[in-house]
Amino acid sequence: MVCSFAFADVSQSEKDALVALYNSTNGPAWHNTWDMEQPVSRWYGVTVEHNKVVALNLMFNGLEGYLPEDLSGLSSLRILNLGFNQIEGKLPNALYRMINLEVLKLFSNQIKDSITQDIGNLVNLKYLELYNNNLFGEIPQSIGNLVHLESLNLSSNKLEGKLPQNISHLKSLRVLSVFDNQLIGGIPASLCNLVELEELVLANNAFYGQLPNELIQLTNLKTLLLSNNDFKGDYRFLKEKLPNIINFDLDVADTKSRLVTLDEEEDN
Repeated sequence: MVCSFAFADVSQSEKDALVALYNSTNGPAWHNTWDMEQPVSRWYGVTVEHNKVVALNLMFNGLEGYLPEDLSGLSSLRILNLGFNQIEGKLPNALYRMINLEVLKLFSNQIKDSITQDIGNLVNLKYLELYNNNLFGEIPQSIGNLVHLESLNLSSNKLEGKLPQNISHLKSLRVLSVFDNQLIGGIPASLCNLVELEELVLANNAFYGQLPNELIQLTNLKTLLLSNNDFKGDYRFLKEKLPNIINFDLDVADTKSRLVTLDEEEDN
């Protein structure tokens, strides 16, 4: 257990936050561990600018344990990427106070929690990728506050309820993926406001109802995955009206799904 150390390159509160993460995720057993005799700026995955920790990238690094509340000490952090580890437990409240975050990637861990309304505090986020965890509950309405988001990926969790109407506020969104959850309801016609969307992945949920014709306004779409829901509508019409579609996943008449690639369809 590491308790304290002294170097001049970052503040004590930032050092304490990093050490708390190290201690709570079995740092000595990481694939690339930290040499506490070295300055923080030389620690694996830590980026320091102007004596501030601005990025922490420990993806695929064997972290096992939980995220500590002390993370809030990293007040200048812009990038937090802890994907593909064995992190368990809840999302700490501290995470929602890290208002300078632009990238939050905690995908492919074992986090078991709901996403609280406080996610709306992270107004500078551009990438929110929490897929492949054990998240439950509803997607909070406050997600609509994150107007700089370019990627929202919540796939492969246990999320319930409807898509929040105000997702349509995320005008910079290029990826919206909620594949493989337990989401219900119709698709809001207001999604047509997301004109930058390149990927819309809604497959493997319990969505139902008519597909909005307004989806044809999403002319930048390259991937549209809808299968294993209970949608009604003219899929073929959608594909024909979306000029850049490459991958189009649909339910055909016999209730099976297939992936259509336009290049393959041209010969039919």
